[in-house]
Amino acid sequence: MKHDYALAHLTVLSLTPPQVIDAAARAGYAYASLRVTRVTPAEPLYDLGRDRALMRETKARMAATGVRVHDVELFRMDPTLEPEHFAAELDATAELGAKHIICQLPDPDRARADARFARLCDMAKPLGIFVSLEFPHWTETGNLTEAARVVRAAGKDNGGILIDMLHMGRSNSSAAELARLPREWFRFAHVCDADARCPDTMEGIIRTARDERCFPGEGTIDVKGILAALPPDIPYSLEIPRMTLTHAVGPYEVARLAVLACRAELDGERWQPAQAAARGRSARPARVSA
Repeated sequence: MKHDYALAHLTVLSLTPPQVIDAAARAGYAYASLRVTRVTPAEPLYDLGRDRALMRETKARMAATGVRVHDVELFRMDPTLEPEHFAAELDATAELGAKHIICQLPDPDRARADARFARLCDMAKPLGIFVSLEFPHWTETGNLTEAARVVRAAGKDNGGILIDMLHMGRSNSSAAELARLPREWFRFAHVCDADARCPDTMEGIIRTARDERCFPGEGTIDVKGILAALPPDIPYSLEIPRMTLTHAVGPYEVARLAVLACRAELDGERWQPAQAAARGRSARPARVSA
C-alpha cells in the first residue's frame, strides 16, 4: 500500500522550520516533523514555543504549501527536566495543529521517569496530543520491552511508543514482541536503515544516529519486517540524516532522495534514473557506512 510520509527535521537539521515545510512541499511529503528543542549544545535551536516571528513564518508556509506538521520533538526528560519545563513547546505543538509529540526518558531513576511520562501525557491530553515514547538504544529506556513497561505503568490512553528503525534494530528488540503490543500505541514510525551491528564506541553510536543513517534497503536492519509488525496505515516519518551526502548535494536534495528511495523500497514505486540525475551517479542511492 502507499503510505503518507513526513520529513523529519533531523534529516535536514540545518533548515529552519519554514524551510523544512518548503523542503517537504517540494519533495511531495504530506507532513513535516519539527524539532523545537535543542538536543545538543552544538545544534540550532528553533524555539517555536517562544519565537513568535518564527511561528508566524512557519504557519504561513504551512498555509501556502498545504504541508501539515505531524509531530513535534523532542520532549527529552533527563534528570534535570520536569514535564512542566515543556509547557511552551506543548502549546506550540497545538498551535501548529500537530497531534503527536516525541518523548525520551534518559534517566536512571526509573520511578521518576515513569511518573514524568504519565504527567506529560496528562498535560498533553487537554490539547488533543498523543505522546510517543522513543527508546534510543544507548539510554536507560533502551529497548522495546522497557518502553512497553513505561507505557503500561502510566496507563494513559494518549501514551504509546515510537518505533525508530535504528533503535529497534540495534537494541535487539523483537518484531514478534512488537506485533503482540496494543495497536493503538503506535501512531507513526521513524524510518531509516543502518548496519544492525552496534559500533564499539559511543562516538560511533551517536555518529550513526545523528549524522549517517541509510535509506531503507541500504543497511542490514530488517526494516520491512519491523514495519510489518506495525499498523499498516500509519505515516512514516523519514529520519535519515546523511551529512556526507548533504554536504555534497544540499538538504533539499537529500529530502527529495529520501522519499524517492522509501517509495521505491516500501511502496514498490519504480526508481527512475532521471530522478537521481542531480547526484551525477547511479539511480540507486549509494550506501553510506553506518
